[in-house]
Amino acid sequence: MTRGIYVSAMTNGSGKSLISLGLADMLHRHADRVGFFRPIVEGGDPTADPMVRLMQRAFDLPETRARGGLTRAEARALLVTGDRAEIDARCVAIYSEIAAECDVVIVEGTDLSGNDAAVEFDLNARLANNLGAMVLAVVSAKDMSVEEAADAVDVARRELDAAKVSLLAMMVNRAADDAVTAISEQVRPGRSGRPVYVIPELYEISQPTVSEVAVDLGARQIAGNSNLERDVTSVRVAAMNVGNFLHLLTDGALVIVPGDRADVLVATLASSFSPEFPVPSALFLTGGLTPDPNILALLAQAPFPVFALDDDTYTVARRVSEVRGEIASGLRRKAAAALGAWSRQVDENELLERLELPRPVSMTPLRFLHELIQRARAERKHIVLPEGEDLRVLKAAEILQRRDVCDLTVLGPEARVRELAAGQGIDLSGLALVDPATSDLREEFATEYVRLRAHKNVSMKEARERMLEGAYFGTMMVQLGKVDGMVSGAAHTTANTIRPALEFVKTKDGVKIVSSVFLMLLQDRVLVYGDCAVNPEPDEEQLADIAVASAETAEQFGVEPRIAMLSYSTGESGSGGAVDEVRRATELVRKQRPDLAVEGPIQYDAAVDASVAASKLPDSTVAGQATVFIFPDLNTGNNTYKAVQQSAGAVAVGPVLQGLRKPVNDLSRGCTVEDIVNTVAITAVQAQQPAAS
Repeated sequence: MTRGIYVSAMTNGSGKSLISLGLADMLHRHADRVGFFRPIVEGGDPTADPMVRLMQRAFDLPETRARGGLTRAEARALLVTGDRAEIDARCVAIYSEIAAECDVVIVEGTDLSGNDAAVEFDLNARLANNLGAMVLAVVSAKDMSVEEAADAVDVARRELDAAKVSLLAMMVNRAADDAVTAISEQVRPGRSGRPVYVIPELYEISQPTVSEVAVDLGARQIAGNSNLERDVTSVRVAAMNVGNFLHLLTDGALVIVPGDRADVLVATLASSFSPEFPVPSALFLTGGLTPDPNILALLAQAPFPVFALDDDTYTVARRVSEVRGEIASGLRRKAAAALGAWSRQVDENELLERLELPRPVSMTPLRFLHELIQRARAERKHIVLPEGEDLRVLKAAEILQRRDVCDLTVLGPEARVRELAAGQGIDLSGLALVDPATSDLREEFATEYVRLRAHKNVSMKEARERMLEGAYFGTMMVQLGKVDGMVSGAAHTTANTIRPALEFVKTKDGVKIVSSVFLMLLQDRVLVYGDCAVNPEPDEEQLADIAVASAETAEQFGVEPRIAMLSYSTGESGSGGAVDEVRRATELVRKQRPDLAVEGPIQYDAAVDASVAASKLPDSTVAGQATVFIFPDLNTGNNTYKAVQQSAGAVAVGPVLQGLRKPVNDLSRGCTVEDIVNTVAITAVQAQQPAAS
């Protein structure tokens, strides 16, 4: 039977979309098929509802499993005519269609607003009962004292009890940072004795972005940078002389100014180009006044967007002040902040106990990646990113920080890094910035490098030069335990990333070579491919080494290792140099690790297809169900992983380096922000293992 969870606002401005998103992230990792339904949507088209669209994108939900119901105008018209039964009937019909494809459905109710609050509470309660859904009630603590928030929870319980709904949980949202603990202690337990979770106000969400303000005001962009994902941290109206105005300007401020104030326009632009002065989020030019063509030409180069509006300055300022940020805007940075707050404040295991969901039977790519983030969070680690002058790295670092995945240190010239971040509206708060050229650690690292490379007669001067390079400085941070792992390669070669690790981090005891695997995320399972990135022509001992290391990596990421030692022949059917080498490598694996299930030589089809395996190796415990695939050489492995990626639509995560005493991972120079986020999470999980001697 499908489980329904109705997220219901109990006060105006509850921020329940954060709860829906956190709930969806949790359920997506613990249920096979999740759905989402908004019975009443705000816009004129239920299929275009921003929250529905966000859920579809974030969790790869088809339109049949994430839907809107009626528009608010339709619902209001039916309420006016007293036809509530029609609202119920239409919503139940749509919910039933979604539920037919799902194990659990999240239903997000309406906000309680204005004079309709009582009507909307009744509507939500009726719908929850008619859908047979348990209610997760959300109370806003915005502008409330600790006592008022605790009382609001009691009132909500009484109202829900009177409405005879089945209450799953109570949550308090939008609490002041310094009141979260006090509210948690003050809230009285309900009949279940279960905890009430309290989530703080997130300014990363409530602050609108430039995009949200521009859309809400219908502003026209006339110049400047096209990146509109910048947070608006404050609003500044330029109604004074330039000297006084610049004194009030801050990073992320949205500047409102009449379009003919050339002095303010030029001064704001100049400020953004100086490392010592703040960079605004945007310029809004009012009054329908167009700047002088020469000024407009200067503004074309602005690192922030410039908009024009016909309204006067006062009207624009008032309208901007009324815009509030929304998770449903679809910006990944806001979703990351919401999921980070959820993970810090909500005990998912306790909440899942209340739901009693069946265990999922398949592993989709999205579920694996969401679980990867959760694994990384489980035991907090510290990762260094040496390429702080790469925008992709900075964007990934911001998302990782907001999602609360791990601690991060970013290397690079601090002024340059901050300038790049400010120019793109990237929030670096919470990140440690270190410049190898000026860091007090450089001398300590150079001294250690001289000691470790004494057999190469490295001089102190050479060592100091080496420590100016991000990869060397970052790897030495790992070596000396300043951080737990490193991720590099977005702007450098694989050799640049691996060389320092090979020089002084070295391989684990008993490991002969550093190798790599790709985690291949297929539609319903995860496979491990090695080695597809590092060793061109491994010999039999190296193949065995790669197989054992790959099996250990598989176990780290929740994949039961069943190793297929691949060749162009299966079992005893063939012979020859290459086949015999794989056969000897297989025997070495069995000798080194008799506990591992391994088969070889074996062809790929016999390794993955049960019917082929039944005819070629009927007694094998690996054939037909292999999870770890060891390729005989780099040429075969690299081409195969790319072929599977392209033809089967698999997501390839990696390469994940293995065999080093401490985790260092390489990125492709064509990597995306998502790739960097995933690789950092992988590195954090690797760092959770006891350090190898």
